Amino acid sequence: MDNKAPDNGEFSFASNTPRSTGRKGLPKIQTQDHNKKANDVCHDDSGTPVKAKTIDELHSLQRKKSAPTTPIKGAQGAFNAISEEERQKQQLQSISTSLASLMRETGPKLVKGDPARKGEGQQIAHHHHYTPTISASDSSLKFTHYLHNLSPAELYEQAIKSEKGSFIASSGALATLSGAKTGRSPRDKRVVRDETTEDDLWWGKGSPNIEMDEHTFMVNRERAVDYLNSLDKVFINDQFLNWDPEHRIKVRIVSARAYHSLFMHNMCIRPTPEELENFGTPDFTIYNAGQFPCNRYTHYMTSSTSIDINLARKEMVILGTQYAGEMKKGLFGVMHYLMPKRQILSLHSGCNMGKDGDVALFFGLSGTGKTTLSTDHNRYLIGDDEHCWSENGVSNIEGGCYAKCIDLSREKEPDIWNAIKFGTVLENVVFDEHTREVDYMDSSVTENTRAAYPIEYIPNAKIPCVGPHPKNIILLACDAFGVLPPVSKLSLAQTMYHFISGYTALVAGTEDGIKEPQATFSACFGAAFIMMHPTRYAAMLSEKMQKHGATGWLVNTGWSGGSYGSGKRIKLAYTRRIIDAIHSGSLLNASYKKTEVFGLEIPTEIEGVPSEILDPVNTWTDKNAYKDTQLKLAGLFKNNFAVFTNYKIGKNSMLTEEILAAGPNY
Repeated sequence: MDNKAPDNGEFSFASNTPRSTGRKGLPKIQTQDHNKKANDVCHDDSGTPVKAKTIDELHSLQRKKSAPTTPIKGAQGAFNAISEEERQKQQLQSISTSLASLMRETGPKLVKGDPARKGEGQQIAHHHHYTPTISASDSSLKFTHYLHNLSPAELYEQAIKSEKGSFIASSGALATLSGAKTGRSPRDKRVVRDETTEDDLWWGKGSPNIEMDEHTFMVNRERAVDYLNSLDKVFINDQFLNWDPEHRIKVRIVSARAYHSLFMHNMCIRPTPEELENFGTPDFTIYNAGQFPCNRYTHYMTSSTSIDINLARKEMVILGTQYAGEMKKGLFGVMHYLMPKRQILSLHSGCNMGKDGDVALFFGLSGTGKTTLSTDHNRYLIGDDEHCWSENGVSNIEGGCYAKCIDLSREKEPDIWNAIKFGTVLENVVFDEHTREVDYMDSSVTENTRAAYPIEYIPNAKIPCVGPHPKNIILLACDAFGVLPPVSKLSLAQTMYHFISGYTALVAGTEDGIKEPQATFSACFGAAFIMMHPTRYAAMLSEKMQKHGATGWLVNTGWSGGSYGSGKRIKLAYTRRIIDAIHSGSLLNASYKKTEVFGLEIPTEIEGVPSEILDPVNTWTDKNAYKDTQLKLAGLFKNNFAVFTNYKIGKNSMLTEEILAAGPNY
């Protein structure tokens, strides 16, 4: 055996010299390096020692600064570089103005950064904060730290550290709780009625707009702002709505929870560093003080929850609910006011585009298959929920998706399943306490479990989320009465009638176990969010369809051969064939015949779909029962539409009468 020591500088157990024996006869470890002198000290040269002298210094070296350096455009279009100090001052002044109290001329004392990390790059200068100028108060003696447009990773840290009920799921998503409210509170939503909104908004019977006065709004605003200013830190999101750069809206969200900040980071359009530097004054501001209740003794309040919109002040206040969907849908309501004022149609719809640039809009209430049918791997997804139709074409309002999670599976919804990863917010889901694996079947907290994620998490999303003018307008209805055809081609007037109606039918259980269909109508397929009268949106839709040559379709994804309980649900495969025929344009060239009562044009043949189901009367064995059920549904349509008949469009009532004539006739 060769005991010769290696000459590569490594250590060895040498035993052929007297010095090789250690205590108790054990071999002594020796290092060999023929290039070193015998008396050199042995040490590790593999890395240079860190420059930090304290653990805090070491932690500061761990995080690399990422302050934007892009200069701001000057008035002449040239770039005029300003100092980082001046940039910080402008940002602080803007945010301080947003947080200004009704009783003070200026906002609170502000400092940027996390109060838990004092001394880590925070600078407090006199011109970087603004002191109340009227009466002194405890709040005027403290600083409010603000965290501006944090990244998802930073917001994860804030949520895990500060918000009870926040966990990282096994998928990497942030699982969190929305508190006592796990859905929207439409009865607690208020809109200020003043000279700005008196004539423009829809008030009265059937309207979702419940009025409040300016004074009450300011009382609630003061309550929300005082609460936010009393906190050690608040989160500020400066973002955009509408992917069309000509018509985008700047929004600022002030919130108390990292969960809310991450939710809006995902749901709004995220600015680039350059856009953030040039952000300036927001067009609309949300004050989310949802952890703090409103005063139920305040005029117009009916509970401790209040969601208040003031269109003149361009502000929204949230008190008494932590459900994040209030922010998303509140802004959608605002867009339903702002966009039509610019002659842009705001729509509660899904939207996709074919490889050849053909765009389709999908309207439908819950359970109609809107998400399933608008998500097509052969087409690009422009958006799943909120859109605008302008002179430039269609554009998504949002920067993300807000998907239902109850009963979610990889097999049924692979795109949503795969989108639930780092950066995604999971609301009110139940998970294993050890593995953190989510049980999407468990509704212990709520049936309304949700995931909010950026739209780019969907593989076939079209970025930017814009497209040309739509070719097809698809109105989806899940008709549990079983009398609407699987597909009908609509005239412009019929499209307006069914768009205003927003029909579907739910299956409701009664106490004795008998189940029967229950008709549901939601104007413009989104009555809770519209601001103006439905016929105004319908008139804009008709005008744009006529101008750009779009075709309207009514697609029934519900029952055939009888109502729920006796008939059968129309197969999804048949509905997909119908949608494919609409996209390809082949359905435009089909032969059509007209049905009784509803007067719908139905095709006689579609490839891949049994011809006998295209006319629903063929699938009912009891023809008299079919006629009775058809008349019953027609009566429900007429009763629902009665609330809209007193509204006149333009100088005469011709358009209203034309829409009425397009409804059921019996």
